[in-house]
Amino acid sequence: MMHPVKVYDASGKLKKVISVKTLTERSEKLIESPTMFRKNARTAKAQAQSTEVATPESE
Repeated sequence: MMHPVKVYDASGKLKKVISVKTLTERSEKLIESPTMFRKNARTAKAQAQSTEVATPESE
């Protein structure tokens, strides 16, 4: 079960409240397309490169 999320600014004032409905919709979209909410394209490239497997050279 999800609960509403409260977002505060640096001074501690409430900026917004993210409703359960919004969180549920976001979760469903994230399951369908995991890269949709990725903030940094550079991170995606770095992860893709690190998952590549080096193949041994034939001698």
